Amino acid sequence: MRWPHSRDAIAVTLIALLSGALCISPALDSVRGVSLDVLTALRWHVFGNRAEPAAPSAVVVAIDEETFNTRPFQGTPSLAWTREIGRVLTSIVDGGAKVVGFDIVYPASIEQSEIQFGDEALGTRLRGFDREFLRALALGSRSGKVLLGEIQHRDRPVRPAPAQRIAVGQQRNIRALNAYNDPDDVIRRLPLTFSVDGKPVPSMAVELVSRAAGAPLETGPDGIMTLGGYRIPSAVPNTFTLNFAGGGDDIPTFSFADLHACAQKDDKEFFRKNFDGKIVLIGTLLDIEDRKITSKRFATGIEGARAARCALPAKEAAAQFRNRTISGVYIHATGVNNLLRHNAVTELGIAGRGAVTVAFAALAAVVALMLAPAYAVLAFLGMMAAGTAAAMVIFTQSLALPLVEPALAGVLALAATVGYRFVLSDKEKRFIRKSFAYYLAPQVIDRLIESNKPPELGGEMRNVTVYFSDIAGFSSFSETMTPAELVGLMNEYLSAMSNIIESHGGFVDKYIGDAIVAVFGAPMDDPNHAHNAVSAALLCAKRLEELNGLSTSFQNRKLGQRIGLNSGEALVGNIGSQRRFNYTVMSDAVNLASRLEGANKYFGTTIMASETTVGLTGEAFAWRELDEIRVKGRSKPVKIYELLEQAGQATADQVTSVAAYSEGLACWRNRDFAGAVKCFERAAAIDRPSALFLPRARALALNPPGPDWDSVCTLEDK
Repeated sequence: MRWPHSRDAIAVTLIALLSGALCISPALDSVRGVSLDVLTALRWHVFGNRAEPAAPSAVVVAIDEETFNTRPFQGTPSLAWTREIGRVLTSIVDGGAKVVGFDIVYPASIEQSEIQFGDEALGTRLRGFDREFLRALALGSRSGKVLLGEIQHRDRPVRPAPAQRIAVGQQRNIRALNAYNDPDDVIRRLPLTFSVDGKPVPSMAVELVSRAAGAPLETGPDGIMTLGGYRIPSAVPNTFTLNFAGGGDDIPTFSFADLHACAQKDDKEFFRKNFDGKIVLIGTLLDIEDRKITSKRFATGIEGARAARCALPAKEAAAQFRNRTISGVYIHATGVNNLLRHNAVTELGIAGRGAVTVAFAALAAVVALMLAPAYAVLAFLGMMAAGTAAAMVIFTQSLALPLVEPALAGVLALAATVGYRFVLSDKEKRFIRKSFAYYLAPQVIDRLIESNKPPELGGEMRNVTVYFSDIAGFSSFSETMTPAELVGLMNEYLSAMSNIIESHGGFVDKYIGDAIVAVFGAPMDDPNHAHNAVSAALLCAKRLEELNGLSTSFQNRKLGQRIGLNSGEALVGNIGSQRRFNYTVMSDAVNLASRLEGANKYFGTTIMASETTVGLTGEAFAWRELDEIRVKGRSKPVKIYELLEQAGQATADQVTSVAAYSEGLACWRNRDFAGAVKCFERAAAIDRPSALFLPRARALALNPPGPDWDSVCTLEDK
């Protein structure tokens, strides 16, 4: 993960704004409605249809395939069905329906047929054929309970036959059935009003609810239309967005054939039980006629007249395939339900969509800036899933949040930010990665890049901890090995030690034969460089013990190592000639670390550190003071310590030997060599430094030094 510069923040802001502006522009109007389609489908698949059984609803009377295959309709043109339609209409109105709307338009009458039938036109011979239908229309419309439909089409509207218009009192009881098609030709909305003779007239669905509720459609001072106190949300002027339920059984549907048979046997109770207080829509339910693509297109079900039956047995449904269309009558039925239940979809305006889109684009851009491209894509997909889930839950409250615009803006912002990083932001990082790839561990390079503080070319002073290690007795055992064996052993050893060093944030400066020179705290700042160096040294010693026991290259050799640690100011940087240089470290602190590595031989220890390093590690480790020494090349003495273990993990033998050694060292410094002998004797059997100090203390006890004796040990060897 990387942290942005101020330049990156400006770039991300501009990318988010531009991506958001592009994705809410009119150029994408044709795909914007897909958000509503997806939310409708997801809500249905996850939550189902959650309308209360007692909620007010529309019902549909369907002229379906069963009707066309049932006598007397079978083989009879639908224009000849008017008497049967009139009887069913009368039974529905008498059964207590609040209002009945026709989603079918019969623009002609069989009484108007001019086809010759004998000596006269067919229409003349059938004069009065529609009388029962017209009477039902007149009676129903007189009480405001029947509405005929018409389809507005420029200057040639499709209207009911003249006699039907007269029967219902002309336009007073005729309403438009037109829906509103989005730019992608999908129906997601219904108009609220149409202009007729220059005056606004409610659409079919609005008029049905207005009459059922006894409340007119009103327009408030803010332009919002209300119906019975319900402020109808409108994203597109003079329309409301349909809130479709999913599946094929969300609206009770009765077969016209069954209702006709029910009316013939005069079952008034059935009509009262199923239509009392309902808004009824009469329309077709056919596989090939009046099919519409709506925002329910991903949530459709197999339609059918599966409501209660009165007279005819239920037909076994023929094998059908779910398709993306629904019968047009369900569009108006859904509109009626939305207005009755006050749950028409509320959509965000352009300001709200823009805010959501820009915010999502900004998140995508930030993710692309901070993560590697592959991880950024995964994070973006996770964001999309979470955002879609949240939008789906919110949609259960009839509020539709945009999905398409944020998704497209997010993709654009993601791609643009990755491009920005490649061209500008990461150019410097790639240079650093390439420059350091051959002598820094990948983890160190990554942290160096994240720090946003590349080292200064040429060199800089840094507080570091230097790590020197060497294999004990390397020259003696290497002479007994073939070159191939020696190379295999050294490669395994150096790889194991280097992996530990690099995993703790150090970098290997160089290999000198069997020796390793490493630095902690450069090229990047590391306030815990001393702690990390000590931890690495402790693990390296343990890893060598494992190799001695497990590796075939180390068998029968039991290698030992010596490690010296020292902390201090050092010059780090690219040092060398103009044609060839190394990233390395130079200072007196480096020399002292080298001397401490060699001093392990004198004290019989494995890991030795200066008092500076010990002071920087606090109480994280168990140490013991070994002595105060002068090393070759330095006149100032330095206290040296042996690393025993992590704090609290020292063994009982180590605790015992440390106590005895500390007492012996105190006696030594006070010239009490006899006392020192006694203390060193207590631990000599289990402690190498005590065993090495013991003969020296005995020698001085037998031959005490002069008054100018200095307790500081001077080491002449490197």
